[in-house]
Amino acid sequence: MHLYETHLPVTNTEIAKDFYTEIVGLTFAYRDPGRDIVFLWADSKDKGMIGLWGPNTAYGKENGIARKCHVAFAVSFDQLLATIASLNQHGIETFGFDGCKTREPTVIGWMPSAQIYFRDPDGHALEFISILPDPPNPKFIGAYSDWKKLTARAEC
Repeated sequence: MHLYETHLPVTNTEIAKDFYTEIVGLTFAYRDPGRDIVFLWADSKDKGMIGLWGPNTAYGKENGIARKCHVAFAVSFDQLLATIASLNQHGIETFGFDGCKTREPTVIGWMPSAQIYFRDPDGHALEFISILPDPPNPKFIGAYSDWKKLTARAEC
């Protein structure tokens, strides 16, 4: 089993579609002509899909309030590093697990995983995550460079 589909409320489906295709790298799948909804493939159509729902749809604003969501995309570690550089080149601020600005992945040791976070035009927290091959360390949360120092000492 794997998660296939999720939906995000957006204020403008066209702006959101452009962001998710041009910046995040998802593939346009379909625009529902009867509703203000855009669907995008996450990797390929058999792997996953995201729906971007405009403000007057079932998953749009609720009682006039736009909800903020979090979505994580799994990538290889090399893709993670390349994505950070690309996001920063596009002027998109990246931040770590602690919410502080960074251009370096942060590591959550219990998994362990390396990740970077950024926001879409509607303020949703997006994440690119790479599961690391190292043994877990539940006490560690911090910069990838610190994780590498820690794991290098453990290998000695």
